[in-house]
Amino acid sequence: MAIQVSRTEIQIRPDPSRVFFRPFDSSGEGRIQRIVARVTALSRAEAESEASMMLKRFEGRHEKLQAFLLSRFDQVSEHLITDRRLNHCEQLLIGSYFTLEYSLEAAALFNPSIVPHPDQSGLEKGSMRFLLSLRATGEGHISSIVFRTGVINAQATIILDKPSPFVAAADVLPNPSYDKQLFERKLLELGLLSNLAQLLMDQLDDHFSFEQLTILADQTLRRNRLSNEDIIHTVDSVLSLARANYEISFNTGDDCSERAIFPTSPTEKRGIEDARFVAFKEDGQTTYYATYSAYDGQLVFPQLLETKDFSQFKINTLNGPEVKNKGMALFPRKIGDCYAMLSRQDGENIYLMYSDQLHFWFKKQLLIRPTYPWEFVQVGNCGSPIETEAGWLVLTHGVGPMRRYAIGAILLDLNDPSQVIGRRTEPLLEPTEEEREGYVPNVVYSCGSLIHAGKLIIPYAMSDQATSFATVSVEELLRELKSNPLEQYS
Repeated sequence: MAIQVSRTEIQIRPDPSRVFFRPFDSSGEGRIQRIVARVTALSRAEAESEASMMLKRFEGRHEKLQAFLLSRFDQVSEHLITDRRLNHCEQLLIGSYFTLEYSLEAAALFNPSIVPHPDQSGLEKGSMRFLLSLRATGEGHISSIVFRTGVINAQATIILDKPSPFVAAADVLPNPSYDKQLFERKLLELGLLSNLAQLLMDQLDDHFSFEQLTILADQTLRRNRLSNEDIIHTVDSVLSLARANYEISFNTGDDCSERAIFPTSPTEKRGIEDARFVAFKEDGQTTYYATYSAYDGQLVFPQLLETKDFSQFKINTLNGPEVKNKGMALFPRKIGDCYAMLSRQDGENIYLMYSDQLHFWFKKQLLIRPTYPWEFVQVGNCGSPIETEAGWLVLTHGVGPMRRYAIGAILLDLNDPSQVIGRRTEPLLEPTEEEREGYVPNVVYSCGSLIHAGKLIIPYAMSDQATSFATVSVEELLRELKSNPLEQYS
């Protein structure tokens, strides 16, 4: 008997009206000077009138817009060619010429991942508040991470909160700190720990700041005024690694839907893709991790995001010879004394990895290969494993004919996840006629599910365009997985 999968009527679609402000960098110093000169040539009355119209058009769409415009004015004020002191309105107007609105989810809102919300207060008995992350794609096909919240009640009914009309990018902390031993190991792993790089490291304390590193790098370049390409490359590489490991924070209110994690480091300049969030338990504490793919336009860099409260985040590189490709998913706790991770280094098969260090991964073992026609092209995970009494429940995705994506399921042994207990021979969820049309047609895909009220809650993307939810009985799914004989897929 086929398992009953219930689709909800919820559809989370991209909303072009959710915009935030970003710097608008006109090309070249000369052009900046000409723009500033044109604005300062206006009479004070003209400038005030233009500033008033600008604020009327845009201020209602943002929080703290004026503060950002004034900061942009400060950044270009060196190009002023007038001795006249500019008033508040004139400063706002100049700042507005170097600011733009960005609609971060104008194109798509997809590839969701769901975890219990850090705040479970004030709920009815049997209810759970959740936090949903989504991949938002906007202008230039640049992807970022946005959030939605909601509640799943005791009957497993999903009630989605209305998102805030406002959205804000995070503040990048100006001076993150680094562990020297960990930083040196990353340099070694990347083949960047040259004699010069080691000399730089030797001059730093066991814990150092980004400011201290940049000062030291500048001093090194000044001492070598006729710097050859190797010295410049080494210094740039060390600083690039530091920029890929950073911290961000939000000063918005309690509404997580106002927060957007937009690309920050050079490795992310073309997007942050497919974050797989997991509530990781250790020593009675919960830390939320997310593995994601940073894309610079040519290469994919697996990264790790860490937070306790979804207000402050640490972003770090993942390292080791087996850190490659997409689709890494961390188990929600250690197995024995090791972290465990699902991966897909070759773009085709699912692997299992163990490591005694969260940021370094050196070995993998084959776990699942394409076996059935609906997954002959490739298999991968659809988020972190979910712990049940029967074993680790893992949603998978398979790619079949005509690049059609469907979602399957496997069950792994709790103590030894390399042992596959069960595997569905047919998809659990596949695109319907209504779901198959979109930016990338014929796709259903998820980056993480959870269990509540006896149901597996599956948020899933529809053809890389929008997002919905489906539910399925955990008892029925586990019963089927446990009844499948091993030889069917060994």
